[in-house]
Amino acid sequence: MPSVFVSHGSPMLYLEKDVPARAFLETLGEVLPRPKAIVAVSAHWNTERPAVSTNARPETIHDFYGFPDALYRLRYDAPGAPELAERVATLTGAAIDPTYGLDHGAWVPAMLGWPKADIPIFQLSVQPYATPADHIALGRKLAPLREEGVLVMGSGSATHNLRRLMRGQHGMPPEPWAKAFDDWVAEKIEAGDETALANYRSEAPYAKDAHPTDEHFLPLHVAYGAAGEGARGRALHRSFTSGNLSMASYVFA
Repeated sequence: MPSVFVSHGSPMLYLEKDVPARAFLETLGEVLPRPKAIVAVSAHWNTERPAVSTNARPETIHDFYGFPDALYRLRYDAPGAPELAERVATLTGAAIDPTYGLDHGAWVPAMLGWPKADIPIFQLSVQPYATPADHIALGRKLAPLREEGVLVMGSGSATHNLRRLMRGQHGMPPEPWAKAFDDWVAEKIEAGDETALANYRSEAPYAKDAHPTDEHFLPLHVAYGAAGEGARGRALHRSFTSGNLSMASYVFA
């Protein structure tokens, strides 16, 4: 089983039928082998130390405000995987959280890619004050799950600067800084350049513009690490929405 990183975008992505990234996410269940279970590493669950959810029936968390009512009525009723989650806790040293459900970083791509909600799914948190290298190491601890058919799905955003978005302008080309950073990420992933990815803050062009904070990029490092030593990746999809929001997704093997 490969590991994957997806850019989940705004929660509105589920309702916006004309966005290329949405159309791509609808194909996830076709372009990836069918997983036994999904470990979702979402940018929206931030903890001081790694935590894993053992909830057998994870609720759909609507962790956003000011959106249309139709979005709050959506439910993704996939089961959890408590025993597998406890194994992840053993592998990683993560704390166990028996109550956390699925935030929109997990359920939006899952609902698009596996709409029948018949694959167990649970979450592993990111640590916004830990380093990208720490998250690659966290991912490496998940690598044995690949042999068991478990999909590690990092869910964040290839660029994430909400102040620089051009809201409602889905057809607008990205500004040069966003494209330069996005191209750099694609190049380093295809080269399997772990050092560059771990040190993206100092090596990538416009890193501070692309990611004022790390949390939306760290799921990529976990997915990369989960593919094992010497992993390389390739783009499954690349596009921008709202001008400067990269919706790039990558698969690692």
